[in-house]
Amino acid sequence: MFKKITYTFIFSVLAINSFSQNNSGEIHGDFDLNMQSYQEDELIGAEAADEIILNNAYLNINYTKGDFVAGLRYESYLNALMDFDDNYKGNGIPFRYASYTVDGLEVTAGNYYEQVGSGLIFRSYENKGLGADNAMDGIRLKYSPLKGVYLKSFIGKSRTYFTYSDGIIRGADTEVNINEALNLESKTRIIIGQGLVSRFQADINPKFKLPQNVAAYSTRLNIINGGWNYSGEYAIKLNDPVGSLTTEGNNYANGNALMSSLNYSKRGFGIVAEMHRVDHMEFRSERAAEKQYIINYVPTLTKQHTYTLLALYPSATQTEGEFGTQIDVFYKIKKGSLLGGKYGTKIIFNFSRINALNGGSSYLNDNKEHNPMFISTLGEELYYKDINLEVYKKINKKIRATGVIAKQSYNKDILEGKTPGTYGIVESTIAIADISYKIKKGHTVRIELQELLANGGEGSWSMGLAEYTISPHWFFAVQDMYNYGNEDASKKLHYINLNIGFIKGANRFEIGYGKKREGIFCVGGVCKLVPSSNGLNFNITSSF
Repeated sequence: MFKKITYTFIFSVLAINSFSQNNSGEIHGDFDLNMQSYQEDELIGAEAADEIILNNAYLNINYTKGDFVAGLRYESYLNALMDFDDNYKGNGIPFRYASYTVDGLEVTAGNYYEQVGSGLIFRSYENKGLGADNAMDGIRLKYSPLKGVYLKSFIGKSRTYFTYSDGIIRGADTEVNINEALNLESKTRIIIGQGLVSRFQADINPKFKLPQNVAAYSTRLNIINGGWNYSGEYAIKLNDPVGSLTTEGNNYANGNALMSSLNYSKRGFGIVAEMHRVDHMEFRSERAAEKQYIINYVPTLTKQHTYTLLALYPSATQTEGEFGTQIDVFYKIKKGSLLGGKYGTKIIFNFSRINALNGGSSYLNDNKEHNPMFISTLGEELYYKDINLEVYKKINKKIRATGVIAKQSYNKDILEGKTPGTYGIVESTIAIADISYKIKKGHTVRIELQELLANGGEGSWSMGLAEYTISPHWFFAVQDMYNYGNEDASKKLHYINLNIGFIKGANRFEIGYGKKREGIFCVGGVCKLVPSSNGLNFNITSSF
């Protein structure tokens, strides 16, 4: 099937290119190539690859002419990088689409990414870093029949590697901006939304009568008044037993999730208070246990750290059950004050806590029924806690500095799926200093020092990074992570990485060499295990 699609769309691209040369249409796109060698390193547990080099490559081509858009993505895995699933193998065009808009109606045929609300009941997206891509293949319609009223509907199957899942996904969403729809002149703006998604999959279970149609729906509200902004969404997923081919593991309970956020901001000050509750809320494109079939998204309620040691123990959303709270406070000390100095000082405080639901997630079968309390108190099992303070300061025209201090608690058994009692909770304190110095025009050196003191896990770490940038073309970096606090003396190792990059116009080249530790890599609460590696890596990105 994919070979036929590939040939068809190659000819389509050639035809589009020929057509665009004689018309006002435009072609744009981008290219991304990642290559890496893998050498055996027994000390860090890195395995050698059979091939000298593994690679992932992507080429996107998009054509636009007025209200018509078409495009495709060619992907190559020969063979895929080790932190990708083995099912990503070979070449093909798994993503191709055509879309046009006429009289307010937008029609898309082929592949597309879509989201309902915040994603609690449906989110189709791509993230190369996670190796995730559950693009839909089918039809999508968007229409605004009245001012302030926005409708969309879609049907299709979600991508799984180079094939599609068995389930057929149907969805519809309505969003109404009350002020626009009623022509209200008010300082308070109100937006409401309602979404519905269902999956059809034939019941072939010889022992149980399983639901062939499984629905999920959500209601959302957004109220904005001056500096105040409230948003909330509540979702319910009907029973969707996963253990469908066995006599064990079937759970017929409904799932539900609530997200709520209140924030206030004015010049120099902002505060955000959030909470969410998730209970048995994983939704899949077919009746299977593998995570590649997940089609909804429950974002984590923790700060997304970019510094290496702050992100060493990331929080992974527990869709089977968790209760979380978070608060962010931003404040800028004014220029000219005692603490603000000549340029002012930015301070960000963050606190987040994730814990278990009361008695665990909802469960229902012939022998057991459990419904946890709606509000789970601080007395429940802790999954994750993070308290951090960041200070940003421009010292003078040449020097900028960032300082971070954080305290984290990480339930390694729960968040990494280990046997309970194996590791327990890893307690860590992290300190970071990040200083940039502008030597002269176009020349900047940046020094990053990080320290993590831990009780449990792999013990304490130190990290140092030096980066030199010659703008706009060159950058050089050397980084060393040292696991000096590991209880196993043979694992008190340095992980050194060297990188050189060159940028010219829309092209970026980067080559590096070094070691990477095994660990959990997360983006927005979605995580994957990254294996240890030792070798050379090469990356090219380009756009046109």
